[in-house]
Amino acid sequence: MYERTFPNKRFKHTLAFLQKHISTDQSIIDLGVENPFSKIMKENGYQVENTKGEDLDLDFSSAVSTTAEVTTAFEIFEHLLAPFNILRQIKTEKLVASIPLRLWFSPAYRSKTDPWDRHYHEFEDWQFDWLLEKAGWEIKDSAKWTNPVKKIGIRPLLRSITPRYYIVYAERKNRPELNSAKTKK
Repeated sequence: MYERTFPNKRFKHTLAFLQKHISTDQSIIDLGVENPFSKIMKENGYQVENTKGEDLDLDFSSAVSTTAEVTTAFEIFEHLLAPFNILRQIKTEKLVASIPLRLWFSPAYRSKTDPWDRHYHEFEDWQFDWLLEKAGWEIKDSAKWTNPVKKIGIRPLLRSITPRYYIVYAERKNRPELNSAKTKK
């Protein structure tokens, strides 16, 4: 991962957004295996545990059994076939998540060598908002930024003016089906 380029700008924006909404005394479950950004979070004082590499389309146990207070998911949901399922199962009350936005001038990303490094979804911001809202989350804040590349051409020019990343801070909405299940017990 990041053999040729390290996403300094993305990590800088992501950390600033996280620090704006989540204090270092709140524990975090970060969806996805330990990675350079989870290390950056730890270096900045966050208590972070990562999922273990399980297929998050099929196995939500880490998100369900955690005692963490916040879930983070940076560049994860575009890889899942059905991100709605895990979003419904997350037990934390706070979520910070980012996705790469769909670029109309570029096809969906697909690694030919790594089946885990493929994008099933190429979201537009409104689609991600809808997914979160339908899964029981209320978006409290969001941001977008571009990802210019140091090349010459039409696509590099478009990348310098078209937002590439989208990040949200969301809180769990009141879930009536959970409240009614609690009162029936």
